Parts: sequence; C-alpha cells; structure tokens
Amino acid sequence: MRFSTLLAPSLLALCSVVLADDVPSDVISLTAQTFSSIDTEPLILVEFFAPWCGHCKALAPEYEVAATALKEKNIKVAKVDCVDQADLCQTNGIQGYPVYRNGTPSDYTGPRKADGIVVYMIKQSLPAVSEVTTANHEEFKTADNLVVVAYLASSTDAPAPEFSATAEKHRDDFLFGLVTDKDTIAAAKVTPPAVVVYRKFDEPRVEYPFPIVDVTAADLEDWIKELSVPTIAEVSSENYATYAQSPKPLAYLFLDPTSEHKDEQIALVKPIASKYKSKMNFVWIDAIKFGDHARALNLAEVKWPSFVIQDIKKQLKFPYDQSKEVEAVGIEDWVQQYLDGALKPQLKSEPIPESQDENVYYLVGKEFDKVIFDDSKDVFIEFYASWCGHCKRLKPTWDALGDHYAPLKKTLTIAKMEAQENDIPPSAPFSISGFPTIKFKKAGTREFIDYEGDRSYESLVAFLEEHAVNRLDLPDPPAEEETVVADDHHEQAHVETGGHPR
Repeated sequence: MRFSTLLAPSLLALCSVVLADDVPSDVISLTAQTFSSIDTEPLILVEFFAPWCGHCKALAPEYEVAATALKEKNIKVAKVDCVDQADLCQTNGIQGYPVYRNGTPSDYTGPRKADGIVVYMIKQSLPAVSEVTTANHEEFKTADNLVVVAYLASSTDAPAPEFSATAEKHRDDFLFGLVTDKDTIAAAKVTPPAVVVYRKFDEPRVEYPFPIVDVTAADLEDWIKELSVPTIAEVSSENYATYAQSPKPLAYLFLDPTSEHKDEQIALVKPIASKYKSKMNFVWIDAIKFGDHARALNLAEVKWPSFVIQDIKKQLKFPYDQSKEVEAVGIEDWVQQYLDGALKPQLKSEPIPESQDENVYYLVGKEFDKVIFDDSKDVFIEFYASWCGHCKRLKPTWDALGDHYAPLKKTLTIAKMEAQENDIPPSAPFSISGFPTIKFKKAGTREFIDYEGDRSYESLVAFLEEHAVNRLDLPDPPAEEETVVADDHHEQAHVETGGHPR
C-alpha cells in the first residue's frame, strides 16, 4: 500500500513568491474572478500561497521550472495569492497546492523539487486504471500490497464508471486494474461483473460480496479502505497515515522487537484484533525505537509488552495497567470496556504551579476546565511544544502580549500550555496537531476561534480587539518622572511631575 508519511504542516504548505510583472512566468495567477476556470480543466496543479512565507521564497524557483516543463505536456500549473485573494482562499479552506481534476481537489503528495513535481504530475495525467491482460495478470495481482481488479465483459459495463471514479480518487493509495479479456476472466475464476481485492496480508483474495451492478463509488471506497488495514501489523512512519485517517480508535501493542517472545505476544492479541476489527484498528510497534511515542500515550514505565488504546481524533489515551501482565483475557476486557464507554481517559498533567509569577498564565491539564471555561473571562491561549522553533520565536511576543494586558486579568486571560506535557481533556471540542496552535474563547461561551493570522504583536492585539467580549480599556499609565540638570557638573536630580526636588 502506498501511503505518504506524515509531514509537518509547514512542508505541506508549499508556497512561492509573487514574481515581478516583467518576468515571464508559466504559472497562471488565479483570482476570485478566474478561479472557476479550473472546473473545466482535466488536470491542474493549484498553489495556495502567502508571499511572506519563508518556504514560499525558497521553493518558488522549483515551482516555476516545473510549470515550464509541464506546459510542454499540456499540464497547467497555477497559483493563488492568499493575501491578495484572502476571501477566495478562506472559501476553499485549502493550504499547499492541491491537484484539481475537473474542479475536484485532491492532496498533492509528491516531491518538492521541480523534477519531482514534473514526474508526479505526468503520472497523475495517466489513466488511474491499468489495462490487465493474460500476459500481465499474475504479475499485476502482486504488484503492490493491495491491488484492486475489476472483471467486466466490456469497459463500459456497470460498475465501470464507479470503479474509475474510485481509482481516480485513490490513485496514490492503491493499484487499480481492469480485465475484459474472456480467457483472463476465466483463469481468474470469476463471473463478470466482479471486483476483487488482492492482498499480501491476511486473506489474500477478497471478492466484493454484494450485488456489484448496484455499487456506488462510495461503497467501493469504504470496502477497499476496510480491506486495506491488516488485522494487526507493525506501524511505522511509512504507514501511520493509514491509521490516522481512519475513524476507528487505534490499539497499540508495544513490543521489544528483539525479544524471543515477540511473535507469541503478537499471536496473543491477533484473535482479539480479528474479533473487533470492524470497530478498532490494531497494530504492534517497536517500543525501543518509538519509546517517546509510548510516553506520549501515557505509558510511564519502560515495560514491554504494554497495551494502550488511543482515540486519535480526540487525542485521548487509555493505557492498560502496566502493573498487570499483558494477557488475552485482560486485553479483550479492556477493549470491550472502551467500546462500551466504560473507560475514562488517562490525562497527563504537570503539577499545578504553586504560584503564577508571569503575566502569561501557565496552564496545566488539571486546571484546564477551571481556567479555560471561566465564563467571566475572554481566554487567549497558545498551545506549544518546548522543542518547537516557531514557539520559541513567538515567546517574547506572547510574553509582551501578557504584559500589555496584565491590568485586565480579571476579565482576560492570556495563557500558554505545554501540549506535550499536558493532555487536552475531552471537554475541549478540539485536538492539537501542530505547534504553536493559538485559540480564543469568548467570555460566556464554549466555542473556540482559531487564530490564523501572522504572529506579530500588532496582529495579535488587533485580533483581541475584534473578538473580545469584555472591554479592553487599559488604565492610564502612571505619571512619568522628569529629569533636570542640577548644575554645571551635569549631576541629575529626579523631580516628580508637579512636585518639588527631593
């Protein structure tokens, strides 16, 4: 199965600089008035960018070179300036540069260099469904971890349109083939119309079990996605996206891969994984290599094997008691309790600070509800990670913001939270996926507004002034002292305004 690894949002948001008017460019500039033209384009790469973005400036030449090369292949490349066309970008809700086919976007998952962009887009221009014949049928079935083949009497028979639509949408994920040759169909031992998934794991051959002529593209997509996830397999950066994109919770078995009992431990969990596969995904993971991930899932002890269930969407963790042995009965009971809603998530939290010595409130998990959901206050909070470079650069600005509004602590809280040391509780209607993440909650509400502006002090102040419910009137500053020259030796004496020498 061909999944791209999870990338940092800054890498996904490929951007470019606006070229000077006198420099010829093969990149088409789209505006709100011309954007609808992509609806008639069979294939076009559209870049949503911000001119001030550092990655924008670095990667702009690659995008230009790719546009020129692709122009020769009749593949168009375009861009949208999200500063100049802010409403257009907000309406589409897209960053980076998606690939559009007749107006329908899909994520670009290719390289960030010109030659890689060219190869990727040329591949995108090829048919999503390969023609399979007797000569290549056996080889095609094993060409990838998961291969989907439609066996039809002709290329126009149902469900050819639905099959093609599914293949277009998932051309980067799976391999799709079409067989119309009678001898090949007979050798495959199927009766057309039929769709078969071939896998290199679990059950190697699975035929679509319902009436195929009535299938929709959504039905096919759901069926293939379900089959694409093994009963239990090793998870790594290469396939994590498979599980992260699934709506199901994820159950981890942390193992020492050098242990002589590794296979026994996997075999112990596999029947449970098979029984609950429709409701939960199961993986095993290298606990030595990914020890940090174990700690992030609140496995406090370096003890393997260990088991934990994660609600990925809500970022909630349910670790199995590490003082107990990992046994089939206990693990199955833990899984069933989770599915019954009987388990409470284990929330990581730093200790509550004995005092708050700064004007920015240092929030920990144990105080989240008390501080964030104080109805009398507007709350502006930064979620950060100590290792994050962007967070470090934001710190002096965020501190200055706290200092500026320090007199208003009774009605406004400027806060920060180390999100890798403190879990977001289930009471929060969001999870954190990148750093820094800045959110605002109006006084008297439970709704959060994402801050998506630049990280300048002026922009943060402007945002607060626009969204705060409580008044932001600051008291007048204290009267300043005047400095006067006392004599010819330039000795200075301080005089309070309107007063006398001390």
